[in-house]
Amino acid sequence: MDRKRASGPDAIRAGADMATAASSSLDALNQWVLEVARLAQPDRIHWCDGSDSEFDALTGQMEEDGTLLPLDAETHPRSWLHRSHPDDVARVEHLTYVCTSERDEAGPNNHWMTPADGHARMDALFEGCMRGRTLYVIPYCMGPIDSPLSRCGVEITDSPYVVANMRIMTRMGAAALARIEREGTFVRGLHSIGELDPERRFIMHFPEELTIKSYGSGYGGNALLGKKCHALRIASHQARTEGWLAEHMLILGLENPAGETHYIAAAFPSACGKTNLAMLIPPEGYRQDGWKVWTIGDDICWMRPGKDGRLYAINPEAGFFGVAPGTSAKSNPNALASVQRDTIFTNVGLTANNQPWWEGIDDGRSPATDWRGEPYDAGKRPAAHPNSRFTVSAAQCPSYSPRTEDAEGVPISAIVFGGRRASLVPLVFEARDWTHGVLVGAAMGSETTAAATGAVGVMRRDPMAMKPFCGYNFADYFSHWLSFDKDGARLPKVFHVNWFRKGDDGKFLWPGFGDNLRVLEWMIKRVEGSADAIDTPIGALPRPGDINLDGVALTDEARDKLFGFDRDAWREELDGIGTYLDEYGPRMPSALKVEQQRIADALSRTSA
Repeated sequence: MDRKRASGPDAIRAGADMATAASSSLDALNQWVLEVARLAQPDRIHWCDGSDSEFDALTGQMEEDGTLLPLDAETHPRSWLHRSHPDDVARVEHLTYVCTSERDEAGPNNHWMTPADGHARMDALFEGCMRGRTLYVIPYCMGPIDSPLSRCGVEITDSPYVVANMRIMTRMGAAALARIEREGTFVRGLHSIGELDPERRFIMHFPEELTIKSYGSGYGGNALLGKKCHALRIASHQARTEGWLAEHMLILGLENPAGETHYIAAAFPSACGKTNLAMLIPPEGYRQDGWKVWTIGDDICWMRPGKDGRLYAINPEAGFFGVAPGTSAKSNPNALASVQRDTIFTNVGLTANNQPWWEGIDDGRSPATDWRGEPYDAGKRPAAHPNSRFTVSAAQCPSYSPRTEDAEGVPISAIVFGGRRASLVPLVFEARDWTHGVLVGAAMGSETTAAATGAVGVMRRDPMAMKPFCGYNFADYFSHWLSFDKDGARLPKVFHVNWFRKGDDGKFLWPGFGDNLRVLEWMIKRVEGSADAIDTPIGALPRPGDINLDGVALTDEARDKLFGFDRDAWREELDGIGTYLDEYGPRMPSALKVEQQRIADALSRTSA
């Protein structure tokens, strides 16, 4: 990378000279970059090409200025630690806005501002903010570079840390720029770390303009604009317009001993086991029989109907931005194996010999330094921040599926919803049909985690795990989901799971981790029509004998609570769901309210 620094006007001219090498169809991009440069006044402009040499120069630069701390070269080659500002460690939902011309378009699920007010507030923050810094132009593609479902974007940022992470998380550089040139359209993302002042921090989305503006944060999804901002908030708006789905879902392939693979998409709120499930290793007996799990993606799923009526999915990301705490050889050996090289860690602790450490890694080592760079003191704070992360290429995962790069995507056999529920919700149940499945997703609740600011452990409704990420009115979003049930559609079966049910002693009743495959096997057998279940008002529940429990010791309490349902408690739950649906007013599709009432009436009857 050329590290020569130029003054403001020279930087703008230099950036323009580099840009004019591209086709004239990129004039809109070139003009936008120049407009941003005039506003932000960087010292220089760098157009990212995504090359190895560029990445090496960038990481070398950050090593020199302390932005990245190199880890032990023998145990974690080409890996680094980044420490973010102590007040900049998670999503900031209360400072995240959707700016649409009409308030109802954003819906009660989003903070709203008019586009004019949103631009004015953000442009005032961006004025002169890049003086003394480099403006980086990042062309990127979300999804396989040749997939018709992929969409491109360009992020402008003054953070080299963002550039390095975007290179891992997206298909970044020359190939993406060439696709933008061919298509003539892209999502615009403007980001600056600003002063990292929580009082001057906002994330604004303009879905009608396919534009994102983020200021004052260098953390994860607040700054890597291809991730939640583009791939969910803006993409959900695109998907509604274009007839597909942009979802907060993992994608995995489950291969049986006969060599047949079914693909499953599953939605869980952040830090609720998505990455663990996406990289699941089957129990020993299953492995011996030939079962395999293939990882397509751990966080985001874009789906569209194929010519055969099935939903086909791609993972728009190229990497994992995973939660580190709790990741261990027991919970997720594939994730642990993935991060042994070429990884950027954020806000983890360090051992005395400069290796990454976090709570739950359980490898016999001890931390010497905490995530703030201070000597570790267990009485003061954890070694790793609860929302500390790792950024790594998906191709490094041992269970990485070669079908990840399939341009047409993979066919989805089952959609799974789930969350943390200590009580009420059984281990697994199957929705009666697509409408019931949409209601199950719309009504799902979970106890909050450290991935977002605010209290932890509070139960909240999180429809399809999209509460922080849907870029338009949830009522319209539910209608969009319902619209896929049409003549010729061969839609996936819909299930709900709860790995986190607790007993009276407060301990988890289900072993989880690899044993979750037992539940996935039952789902696929239901898809194939070869597994039994009991019909109940809340859905079809397996009996304990319908799931392979060989080697799993469950108490009587566990069997009762994991495979049964409390009619009185579910009556209360359905009342709460009805109240929740009413919050969206007249835009709420009547089909969901009818379905909620159908289940409530069934629960009110004396017999199942």
